[in-house]
Formats: sequence, C-alpha cells, structure tokens
Amino acid sequence: MTNSFTPGRRSFAKGSLAGAAALFLTTAAPGSASASGRSGAPLLRLPAPTGPYPVGARVLHLVDRSRNDPWEPRIDVRELMVTVLRPAVPGPGFLRVPQLTPGAAKEFAVLAHLIHPHLPEAGVDWAATLTHSRTGAPPLPGRRPVLIYSPGGGDARTMGSSLAIDLASYGWTVVTVDHPGDASEVEFPDERPGRDRIRTTELRPDLDAATFRTVIDTRVADLRFVLDALGLDRVGVYGHSAGGTAVAQALHEDRRIAAAVNLEGYLDQLDGELLPVARQGTDRPLLLAGTDGFRDARIDRSWAALLAHAGPVTRRQLDDTAHWVFTDYAALVPQLHQAGLMTAAGRAAMVGRADPRVTVPAVRHLVRSFFARHLPI
Repeated sequence: MTNSFTPGRRSFAKGSLAGAAALFLTTAAPGSASASGRSGAPLLRLPAPTGPYPVGARVLHLVDRSRNDPWEPRIDVRELMVTVLRPAVPGPGFLRVPQLTPGAAKEFAVLAHLIHPHLPEAGVDWAATLTHSRTGAPPLPGRRPVLIYSPGGGDARTMGSSLAIDLASYGWTVVTVDHPGDASEVEFPDERPGRDRIRTTELRPDLDAATFRTVIDTRVADLRFVLDALGLDRVGVYGHSAGGTAVAQALHEDRRIAAAVNLEGYLDQLDGELLPVARQGTDRPLLLAGTDGFRDARIDRSWAALLAHAGPVTRRQLDDTAHWVFTDYAALVPQLHQAGLMTAAGRAAMVGRADPRVTVPAVRHLVRSFFARHLPI
C-alpha cells in the first residue's frame, strides 16, 4: 500500500500539527537563526521533544573482537560508538548534551560541505548546538521496548538526535549507532593502532558498487552486533538512506528484530541486484517512508519488488520535502538558509520547501505511530 501526503494538509493535521507550536516553544523559530554564539555564528537550535518524559543520554564504546574493521586493515577489531537514550527521572542539575563535541565539530566543519555540498563551507559553529537529552540523568525504572537507529551513509548518529530523543521522550529506549569508516566523524574514548581518537569517513563521492556493498554488509553486521552486545531481543530498528537499506536487510536476517522503518533507503545494490529482503519479502512489519524530492526509478523499482510480496509492508510519501527531512537537517537547514549561509535552492534540495514546523512533527508522528502499533510502550 502506498500513501502520499503533503505535510500540513488537513488529512495529516490532527496527527502532526497539534503539537507544532509546543515543539518549537523552547527553540528558535524554524527558518530563523537565533542569537549568535560566542564565535559570532548563528546559534542553531534543535526542536524540543514532545513526549511526557525528560531524556537521559549515555555513550557506550562497543568492541567486536570477532571482526576486523572493513575499512582499515590495521584495526584488528570492529569498534562502534553508540548513544543510549532513555526516559529519565525528572530533576535539576543535569547538563544538556551537545549535538557534537568540540573535537567532532572541528572535523565536521571541514567535512560538512564535502559530504553535503549545499551546506556552507564556513560560518557555522557546529559545536554550539545542544540536544534535548541530559547527561547523568537517571533512567526511569522498568524495562522498555528498544529501538535502534542507523544513520545515512556519510552521516554520524548525531544528525539523528532530534527524532531519537523525541521517541525516548515517549517511553522507548533508543540506541543510535555510528558506523566508523562510513560516518562523517566518530569520536572514540582514546586512540588505537590504525586510527586517531576522532576517525573520519573513508567514503568518497565516486562510490562504486563494491564499496556500497561493503557499506550495507558492514552496517547489517554492526546492527546485529549491537543486539548481541547489549543482550537485546524483540527490538525495532529504523534508519535513514543507507541506514534504511541496512535496517530492512537486518530485519530479513535477524528474527530478534520485530519491526523496521526504512527512511528512504534503496533495496538493491548499485549494480541493480535486489537485496534478499526485496527478493523474498518479509513476514514482519516494515514501513517504507520516502519523499517526493528524492523519489527516482531506483527507489520505485526496488521498493516495488518488496511490495509485490504478500506481507505487512507499507509505503508512505511526504510531499514538498526532500531526502534529509528525516534527519536533524530538517530543522537546521532552514536556519542556515535564514542566516544567509545557504541558498533557497540548497535548502530545497536537502529538505524541501515545506516549513519545519510542519515537517518535523510529520516525520516524528510517522515513525512514532508505527512503533506504537508494533512495539508499544
């Protein structure tokens, strides 16, 4: 089944617009840069979560000693950095977690324009943006359903902070995963032979079929290792772009995954070979969510192959939007545009022309309502 909707139309207003004003109450008005930070650059703000719980954050360093790193032969293990976001006990004194640490922000400032050419080459203090999670905040007692997030190719887990924190504010435990060597930058607790403390991406614009295959195979293995390392069973997974591709295939390969959301990830290889999940279908719920701004023949072909199978698979499309509307760029890019650091065409290419006061709640509602049905609190 395929449904298309334009964020802001009456058909979607009840689910997504009712909380729009509250969503941005503690942030800058979307599309308008707020007061400048210490560097003189505009202070970019992320939208506040809308659930009833505050959110605590904990960063973990996970090491898989059964695998070598696929991108750097000198690293004889596979390392991951993850952030665990949990509903927290209310209380004062816990500091908000920055979206990027100073070290990561320094690397990202160099890489941002190379990974996403529409982003500004300078003029942004990437270290100044705070998330709405808090370090050290004690989690609420009790077991809660777990969701795992895989970001897009070339992106770090930090660019999915807003959606992850919003899900945690409703009661899920959310684990956001970096895929080192693929992610723009990943900061580790220390150095290791073969890598610096902050490891930057190995991906290049001229991505070939073999490299893309390695990206997806590695991400699927990473996600399954997170399940092993954290002792998880019956989880939900969601991912953007290459992360969406990986979570759909991980659903196919691992019965511990109960439901998945693919946020605009292809279901084939660059050479056209369909992934097993698209060839064989799935018996567990899978949402395919896309945008009209990114839709192309490859998306249609690979998604249609999966939809042709009988199974609990649904396709949805957000109109007047583009590929990175599923990430923190949905809120950040309009602010960069308003500050004169991006063109209108660049904004439209990345997130579409729709207002973030509408698109952010729309994306949140889409993902949250799916998991509320299939992995309820």
